[in-house]
Amino acid sequence: MPPCRENHFYQEHARLIRRSFEKLLNKPLLAEISDKSGIGEALYFAPFAVVSHDTKADPVFNYANAKALELFEMSWEEFISTPSRLSAEPVNQDERNRLLALVSTQGYINDYQGVRISKHGRRFMIKNAVVWNLLDEDGIYRGQAAFFDEWLML
Repeated sequence: MPPCRENHFYQEHARLIRRSFEKLLNKPLLAEISDKSGIGEALYFAPFAVVSHDTKADPVFNYANAKALELFEMSWEEFISTPSRLSAEPVNQDERNRLLALVSTQGYINDYQGVRISKHGRRFMIKNAVVWNLLDEDGIYRGQAAFFDEWLML
């Protein structure tokens, strides 16, 4: 089921995304939200794209907000069953793999740009993306996430 009121817009995962971002980058992901329970909804309807994937050897997406779903032209169910490597064209796989390895060792990068592809084959360039490790409160690695608010349809 996609993020909605009934599942609190995946509030716990949204908190993980936000907490990891803010701890690593020392800046807010979202404007201050007075109602902590509103983080899930605020992230889902944010004007920027946020996605995350799990910790499998071939990571699979496990979150996308509404803007990301729109850009990738996928439903929630389609997106969360997609290996994250499929978000880049095959010719861009080496660069994507290099990026993810760098994030794994550094914790984050904040200047990534690359071409992504939607379900319908539409290509778009993301610019100045932030990609970071998701770490829970105990410091356990839970995957990686990406934020971008600059893109250009190609």
